[in-house]
Amino acid sequence: MNLDQIHNVYFVGIGGIGMSALARYFISLNKSVAGYDRTETLLTCELALEGMKIHYTDSVNSIPEPFKKSQDTLVIFTPAIPSDHSELNYFRNNGFELKKRAEALGLISRSKDVLAVAGTHGKTTTSAMVSHLLKSSSIDCNAFLGGIAINYNSNLLLSAKSNFVVIEADEYDRSFLQLNPMGAIVTSMDADHLDIYGTYSEYKNAFLQFISQIKPGGFLIIKKSVDIGSVPHNIRSFTYSLNEKADFYAKNIRIKDGFYHYDVVTPTGVMENIKLGFPGLLNVENSIAAIAMSYLVNTGEDDIRKAMESFLGVKRRFEYHIKTEKLVFIDDYGHHPEELRYTIQSVREMFPGKKITGVFQPHLYSRTNDLANEFALSLSLLDELILLDIYPARELPIPGVSSEMVLNKVSISNKHLCLKKDLVNFVDTMDMPEVIITMGAGDIDTFIEPIKNILLKRS
Repeated sequence: MNLDQIHNVYFVGIGGIGMSALARYFISLNKSVAGYDRTETLLTCELALEGMKIHYTDSVNSIPEPFKKSQDTLVIFTPAIPSDHSELNYFRNNGFELKKRAEALGLISRSKDVLAVAGTHGKTTTSAMVSHLLKSSSIDCNAFLGGIAINYNSNLLLSAKSNFVVIEADEYDRSFLQLNPMGAIVTSMDADHLDIYGTYSEYKNAFLQFISQIKPGGFLIIKKSVDIGSVPHNIRSFTYSLNEKADFYAKNIRIKDGFYHYDVVTPTGVMENIKLGFPGLLNVENSIAAIAMSYLVNTGEDDIRKAMESFLGVKRRFEYHIKTEKLVFIDDYGHHPEELRYTIQSVREMFPGKKITGVFQPHLYSRTNDLANEFALSLSLLDELILLDIYPARELPIPGVSSEMVLNKVSISNKHLCLKKDLVNFVDTMDMPEVIITMGAGDIDTFIEPIKNILLKRS
């Protein structure tokens, strides 16, 4: 497929974080871009301001006329779109070139030196860190990210001079198997997306396939505790960890003035006194993987040190909205039990002795059903829990699966079920929190500003 011959690109599901990065990429190539999404969001409004034509009703009549010419238009869709979607079926039935998001990304990156970051969790922050490390050096890079990097206020980074492209490699729908990276990070391999894979064995096999697609002479950086068995003999393999001995790990970890400081041990020496400008012990671990990748593509130590200190994080990843002596409000995208555990433990470490209240919105009926016990264990680390109804995303309800089944397994006594529509009023009438965290991958982020305003008014 020759992208030079394509004038129009239409996105079915343009508001997704991965889809919007692709849309921005095609706009940068001076293509005409339009698309559909189910709901208007801050991100879709930003895309519209950048020149994209976006509508929110599934109707063939809403597709702009120039995008109805099959010879000029590439259609990109997300697997989350239902099979009965009328616009998608119009394109399927009328001879258009259709690509899944992952296929389009694979096509774009084919001539690039791909640095991919995969894993059940940690991949968004780690890929943003890698991108910032390279952007802050003479190496530079392009990047397709799964979140909005605060340093750049975008999920797409472009370079006129670098052939490197950093890609968050998503395992959902086996999307990452469209990539053939020269280097890859695997942060974790905990069970997830079993609605797609069926069994953990199949999930793990997909990661093994991804690793096998690293180009000969390339490299793999994998968390030391992740068991993958043997690594292909034609690539270099490195391990990393937080503070356990590995090829790359941290030592002398300490908190000073609210920031983590540490030394990073590498195969050839020690990078002393790294300062992380972004909170959370989990992010120290993520930084080790990002530093390892930067080191392996020959980023200078001084550049690494300066970039880690100036890294501001990713929106909705341990993002502060209020931080005063009496009140802290953090929002986090975590939606897997391990992510919740890391987030809550990091908050405890940052704010010892404070009462921690968590507001969690479960994401997907299937994930809630598969991991109910694990969710309950992680949420029991809170002092107080407000549990919302399940965000269904692409799924229909599963009989017997609800937030209540998780709540019943949570061991703390200070726990509440709350419908999403009642959340703002609940926060307004509850005991004033000391530290409150909103967590989830659904639409809980739409409550950030209302909650923030109520808390500031009450404080």
